[in-house]
Formats: sequence, structure tokens, C-alpha cells
Amino acid sequence: MTDTNPLLADTDLPDFAAIRPEHVVPATLQLIADHRAAIAAIADADDFSTVILPAEAADFALTRGWSPVTHLTGVADTPELRAAHAEAEAALIAYLMEAGQNRAQHAAIQRVADCADFATLGPAQRRAVELALRGFRLSGVALEGPARARFLDIGVELSKLGTQFGNAVLDATEAWSEHITDEAALAGLSDNDKAMLAGYAAEKGLTGWLVTLRQPSVSAVLGHAHDRDLRYRVYRANSTRASDQSDNPDLDNSPRIEAIMALRHESAQLLGFGDSVALSLETKMAADGAEELGFLADLAARARPVAEAELAAARDFARANFGIENLEPWDTGFVAEAMRRTLHGVDQDEIKAYLPLPHVLSGTCALIERLYNVRLVARADVPVWHPDVVFYDVTDHDGAVIAGVYLDLCARAGKRGGAWMDVCRPRFRAADRLHRPIAYLTTNFAPATGGRPSLLKHDDVVTLLHEFGHVLHHLFTEVDLPSIGGISGVEWDAVELPSQFMENFAWDAEALRSLSSHSETGAPLPAPLFAKMLAARQFQAGLMLLRQIEFARFDLLLHRDFDPAKGARVLETLAQVRRDVSVLAPPAWNRFPHAFGHIFAGGYAAGYYSYLWAELLAADAFEHFAGGDGAGASAFRREILSVGASRPAAESFAAFAGRPPKLDALLRQRGLAA
Repeated sequence: MTDTNPLLADTDLPDFAAIRPEHVVPATLQLIADHRAAIAAIADADDFSTVILPAEAADFALTRGWSPVTHLTGVADTPELRAAHAEAEAALIAYLMEAGQNRAQHAAIQRVADCADFATLGPAQRRAVELALRGFRLSGVALEGPARARFLDIGVELSKLGTQFGNAVLDATEAWSEHITDEAALAGLSDNDKAMLAGYAAEKGLTGWLVTLRQPSVSAVLGHAHDRDLRYRVYRANSTRASDQSDNPDLDNSPRIEAIMALRHESAQLLGFGDSVALSLETKMAADGAEELGFLADLAARARPVAEAELAAARDFARANFGIENLEPWDTGFVAEAMRRTLHGVDQDEIKAYLPLPHVLSGTCALIERLYNVRLVARADVPVWHPDVVFYDVTDHDGAVIAGVYLDLCARAGKRGGAWMDVCRPRFRAADRLHRPIAYLTTNFAPATGGRPSLLKHDDVVTLLHEFGHVLHHLFTEVDLPSIGGISGVEWDAVELPSQFMENFAWDAEALRSLSSHSETGAPLPAPLFAKMLAARQFQAGLMLLRQIEFARFDLLLHRDFDPAKGARVLETLAQVRRDVSVLAPPAWNRFPHAFGHIFAGGYAAGYYSYLWAELLAADAFEHFAGGDGAGASAFRREILSVGASRPAAESFAAFAGRPPKLDALLRQRGLAA
């Protein structure tokens, strides 16, 4: 198996066509063995070239083999792959926890830091050493005896629980559906949306239409369905996924959340931190939790009066136009869309007709090419995991290939919801060659159906540009060390800066016009329609901002105030946050946290505020870019995208903008300041 295992091949790209579930466990065990041997070989070394570089090479090889496995579980889930992944992941996490406490390697890195010529190393090299030492400290290298063993056990268990949490959400999403045979029940939905639901029905061998909990379906129903009872059923099913309120107790994430919170708290305390917020902030720009809670409180105070006025207007509109006396959460999206059409002349279905996915994608590639003097060239000879997937080489102005990216853009069965970027290969200059950075970009847009192209909402365009921002951060790195190149090692509350910076181009007239082409006429987005969209950009901005503040504050308080004697108190904490922040409380049976993968199955635990902090950075950076001399894109690439974590994020921002970040641009962008 080892000789033919595609996960062990030293190739520039994974052979996805050849990877099978039975490859996963043997490959992982071999990757672990190879990594262990490589690290053991540097135990007695004492300089950068014999300690850091071999360790980076070992980590690169491990990533190269494991990354395709984790990616496939998110985009091509099967019972066989899931079982193999679970077994392999358990072995890998156990090893990585062990490796994080490898005192021989830690001592070798410390010798590098302590040597007389450490100061003569380049800034990136010194930064790699410093972050490596921090990583060992946060991995419990100094722990002794039972504490050391317990810390290892906790790490393994947390990884397992995170995977189980995400699987439960995916399974709960796929488990619910409503078969509709009377088209009248779908009044309000566009022909394209109904074609999508007909496609979902056809997948199951059914006639008519199938409403599901895949995001395009949920969005279509909650935003456009005239049938209030249908909106209620979809909202309830979606907001109770994987909880005690759903029909399948095996998928209830309640006990997993309790276990995750208890273990995170215990782990933080073993390392000497008072709570898991304090631990989390060791790798963030923020100084402490009080600073971030203060930042959120300031935004909430500015946003709440605006949100209250917006909600009052929505209630009045719902009462006058639909006879809805009590505006409920399953009404808000529908009413908001109607208000956009009535007050601003903005019809999302009209906009979607100008945003067919193929043209949006080609326009996005052209935008990136124009900004950064590169080309994205599609390749047909690259093995992929689904026929919808497209691979692009990224070439520089001389035509040399510098990077690559896989795009998997449409929703389907067996694919995790949401949108994300992930690393396939980091950039690494090894002794024998330069390994180019490769990324995955995944979204869940409505698929093409019935001969119609996939039509994107404007929000989908924002999402695509957002994820491309992460991709460019990874692909444009000029740092040769994987640990500090691209997004690796970047403070978590700064890692969203490139992604949110790119979102701004969805609101740029020239850029959006180039992304658009009417699905029937080929005409670009008309200037009058864009003007309406721009006028409506800040529509319900207060409500939307409060929602993000609610998520971020809930995350911080949940982790900061955890008490082992009282348990996680998830619903109690959320209720308190909503009393403090929100203006429209959801029903008591809402179980939003049970599908909140960002903090329970992703990397945003005690760090969800990062989205808002990075939005501040991005708004400020984009204003600086837009007000510059035309060289802003090259400066952004040079000072932000190319440097990775080779210096602190605050220094990178100052190098780009010439000063520290300021709040003003965010307030203007959100309509909270002139």
C-alpha cells in the first residue's frame, strides 16, 4: 500500500482521482513515522539550518499528505471516508500533541535563539524561531507528570469532539427536507430558485420540489416565500439543527458543547491561564479580553439606536403590507427583501440575473489580474474530486507559475455548508526545489439547473471575493518558511484583513460592472440599478452589526466566564447577551449555538470578534487604498499579502497605511458616522 499510496506521493498536486478511504490510515501512520524520525534527527543540532529548516521540511511533508484528507471530508463526505478520517485523525492528533511537548526539539530551538549570532539572522528567520518557541509553550512543553499527560489527552479529545460536532451539523442539515408537489406553495421564489429545488427533488428520485437545509434553499425560502408557515418550518428546522429540539437525539450537539467547553477551560488552566480567552489572546493582536469586550460595547452602543429604528420601520412595513402584527425571525428576511424592493427599488432576483456564476468568476479573475499583475489560467489536466471543480495556475507577469488554486463553488450532497479557504500546499523552498503555494476555495452557491446557469446574489459575490482575499494571502506569500508564510502564524484577529479588504470591490462600480453580464442579454449591470444597490448598502446596517456583535460577545463571555461547577451555561449566556445587545430576540427553542461551527468546530473559539476587528482594519486599509495614487494594490500585496507572519500584523498594517488603524472608516462603512 505504501508504494502506491497517493497520499504519500511527492507531487506538486494531490492525485484526487486516485485517493480512496483505504489509503487514509496507512498513509497517516507513515506520515507520523516519517515526521517523528525527521524531528529526532535534529535533537542535537544548534543552528537555524540544522534545526529550523529540517523541522519546516518535516511539517511540510506532513501537511502535504494530510491536507487532501481533511479537504475531502468537507467536500466529498462518505461513510467510508468519515470512518477512515476519524481513525487517522485520532492517531495524528495524539502524535501532534506529543510532538508539541517534544523537549529535545524545544531545547534545540532554544539553542538557536540563545546563540550569539541569533541577531544576525534575518527578521523572518528570527520570527520563525520566536513563534516556534511560543507554540511549544502553548503546547504544554513545560508541564510535568500527570498535568502533562492530561494536557495530551485533552488535546486528542477536543479534536475528536470538534470533528463530531461538525459531522452532526452536516448530518442534521442533510436529514431534514420537505417535499412539495404544489408549486403554489413556492409563490415568491424565482424560477431559478424553483429549478434548484426541483434539482434537489430529482436527486432523491422525486417529482416536484424539495426544500432542504442547504444554504441556498434556506436563503431562498426565508427571503422570498410568501407562505409564512413554510418560512416558519424552514426557520425552525434550520435553527434547531443538531440540538435537543430536533428529531434525532444522536445528532444533539449539547453534550459535545459541554465537553468542549470544560476541556478548553481545563486546558487553559493547565497552562497557567485563568480562562480560555486569555489563552486564545496569546495568538491575537488584542491585549486582553477586556479590550475586545470594550471594542464590542462601543460598537453596540453606536449600533443599537440605529437598529431599534430599523426594527420599528420593519414592523410598521410588515403590518401595513402583509398584515403581520408580530414580526418574527422567520419574517425578517422576507420583509427586508420586500422593503428593499419598495424603498430602494432593489430586487435581489433582478440583480441575480446580472450575476451568472461563470461571468462573475471570469470577472473576478480579471479583477485580480488587473490589481496584482498576474494571470489565472484554468487547467483541465489536474485530477479533482468532482466534475464541478476547476484548478487554476497563477502566473506572474513573465508567465511563470507561482501558485495554484482549486475552486469548488456550488452546493451538493455530501458537502459541508458555508464558504472557506484552506491550504493544500504551503510555499516552501526546500533544498531540491521551490514548492509553490496551493489553496482550496470552497463555497456553496446555488447550482446550475435545467439549462440555467447558477445565478448569484450580490451577497454571494461578496462571499466569493472574501474567500479570494484569503486565497491571495496564501498564494502571494514570498516567505519560504511554511510556519510563517501566507496565513500561517498570522494573528487570528488580523487574518481576515485581506478577505474583508477584497469584499469592498463588490461595492465598486467599475469592478462590479466588470463582474456582471445579464444571463439572457449579456448586458452589464446598469448604472441606475447599481446606484440603488449602493443607496441600500446600509439598509438595516444596525441590525446586521448587532448580530455580529451578539455572536462575538457570546463567544467571549462563554469562554471567559466558564465555571466547571456550573457547566457551559450556553443558553443562559446567550440569553444574557441578547438582553444586552439584541433588539429582536428569537424564540426560546432557537438553538443557534448547536450549529455554530466557527467556535465549536473551527478556529474561532474565543476569537469570533476577529471578524469585526478585521473589518475595522479592512475598512481603514481600503479607504487608504482608494485614496492613494494608484499604487495601492502593489503596496497592499507587498506590505500585507506577501509578508505572512514574518512580522507582527500591526507592523504590516503600519507599513501599508503609514499609521496605526483607526475606527472611523468602519463607522462610515456601516453608516454609523458621516
